[in-house]
Amino acid sequence: MAGAGALAILPRMAFAQIASDVPVHGLSAFGELKYGPDFRYFDYVNPDAPKGGQINFQPPNWIYNQTPFTFNTLNALALKGESPPRIELCFDTLMVRALDEPDAVYGLLAQNVTISKDRNSYVFKLRDAARWHDGTPLTAEDAAFSFNLYKEKGHPDLLLPLRELTAAVALDRSTLRLDFNGNQSAQTILSIVVMPIVSEAFYTANDFEASTLTPPLGSGPYRVGRVSAGRSIVLERVEDYWGRDLAVRKGLHNFDRIRIDFYQERQAAFEAFKKGDTTFRQEFTSRVWATEYNFPAIKDGRVVKREFSGEEWPQMQAVALNQRRPQFRDVRVRRAIALCFDFEWSKRTLFYGSYDRSQSTFEHSDFKATGEPSAGELALLEPLRSDLPPEVFGEAILQTVSDGSGRDRKMLGQASKLLAEAGWKREGNFVVNDKGARLSAEFLANDEGLARLYAKWVENLKSIGVDASIRLVDATQYEARQSEFDFDVNMLAVSVGATPSYDSLVSLYHSRAAQRPGTRNYPGTENPAIDALVEVAGRAKSRLELVTALNALDRVLRARLDWIPTYYLANHRAAYWDMFGFKEPKPDYGFPVETLWWFDEAKAKAIGKS
Repeated sequence: MAGAGALAILPRMAFAQIASDVPVHGLSAFGELKYGPDFRYFDYVNPDAPKGGQINFQPPNWIYNQTPFTFNTLNALALKGESPPRIELCFDTLMVRALDEPDAVYGLLAQNVTISKDRNSYVFKLRDAARWHDGTPLTAEDAAFSFNLYKEKGHPDLLLPLRELTAAVALDRSTLRLDFNGNQSAQTILSIVVMPIVSEAFYTANDFEASTLTPPLGSGPYRVGRVSAGRSIVLERVEDYWGRDLAVRKGLHNFDRIRIDFYQERQAAFEAFKKGDTTFRQEFTSRVWATEYNFPAIKDGRVVKREFSGEEWPQMQAVALNQRRPQFRDVRVRRAIALCFDFEWSKRTLFYGSYDRSQSTFEHSDFKATGEPSAGELALLEPLRSDLPPEVFGEAILQTVSDGSGRDRKMLGQASKLLAEAGWKREGNFVVNDKGARLSAEFLANDEGLARLYAKWVENLKSIGVDASIRLVDATQYEARQSEFDFDVNMLAVSVGATPSYDSLVSLYHSRAAQRPGTRNYPGTENPAIDALVEVAGRAKSRLELVTALNALDRVLRARLDWIPTYYLANHRAAYWDMFGFKEPKPDYGFPVETLWWFDEAKAKAIGKS
């Protein structure tokens, strides 16, 4: 990397221990950086991967205002509108994450960063070679403009981490300083340095908040190519991309074109894959994985079906009960609703034996609480006792195991008893409160598969008198209703990373996010004890401190049932037309096939895809 000789080597040095006034090439929340300042490329890439070809894929994950079902804007960075996943590949960031470390970032636009003694100022030296796609220089003025813009008008996932930012200033053309007020988490900077940098010239001439299909000026490895509004987008590799030879980019971004097609129905998307219109797909429907991957291209070997190991980070898939609606504010009601979800029946009938039951929003990690609280957890929880359910101080709450019949009378009896204790009495087919209003629960869904999962849950709820229903809406309505918290019951699958950042925890659990549209605090959680534990996690100076804080937080979330944990899968179920090359094993902290894999011309020719 250019200028690497001037940077400090940081073996076994935690972020909190980095010396002030020494420029460094990378940052990590806890522990050592794997790669020194003179590293040539990440270990998980093929530095000699050929460039060329195309991948047509259906994104399995997305960020900001993105959706895989449709799009009406090319701006993913504002709250308004729905944008296509992977549009972020058109932009560069100050630093980039390493996918074989839990929380390390290394310089991209930033050649190095210097941290002040009080940890409240960060000075980034930008690379002189950085360029926008029109050939003009990308400068510190653009970076300062970006952070100030996000702080005022950005999507909540960008705005919230910048809450404690007091100034973003270009000291000169290549020097950026970010100042904080001292209330930020030590991890906040790790969220900020991976935010896209946008062009000041472009967004001075164009309205940042407008929903528009005008491609924004970018600087990244891809630019927007052909666009069919709401139906497809092609991202084209930038041949003369300024950063292509940097260590953090070597061996990445190998496809000449990345095409994403948008389908509002799962079956239509699957048929496109079977025909070869889509060439890579992750499967999230167990029935389909078990019974429908038997088409001719599978049988003759042109399509490969296999599993890849999952990431080494917490898994959260859970249902939120919207406590902005008064009927869900009593924890006894939430427990009754949870008891009506028969996971064992679903696993046998709908999931073909796959999936395990989630007990935690930090499932599959050491952040998941077990047994009774440790001494460290109790030290955090005892001062908050008045704001906590008593169950927090006993064994970590586990969801009830059903008899698998789909209508476990014992569990449904418990649920009915809880509703009665909460003041809901049976009148005819429904339970009502003291004003005669029914207890209603509408499950929001955007897919027939999700609606099928909810069907038995709703049936059980109706049997105990809840006026339960399923509302199946199109992609645009679904995104709008999620953003505005216009739902009773809604599911979320999200990753908070191997080292959960303070900002991701705020967006999910903190009172600060409860009334801000576009955050992931779907239940509307507003609890001072939860806020306090999130703050403790944000101040953690070691992984042990973070684990203890999140174990305590997990106990609280499970006792309160703001989220009802559902299920998780340890591996990626993937299928692809056999025309790609990739390095194995995959990295532990990511699976972005569109940036890691490459087009294999010989393989493509062998299956008629050249």
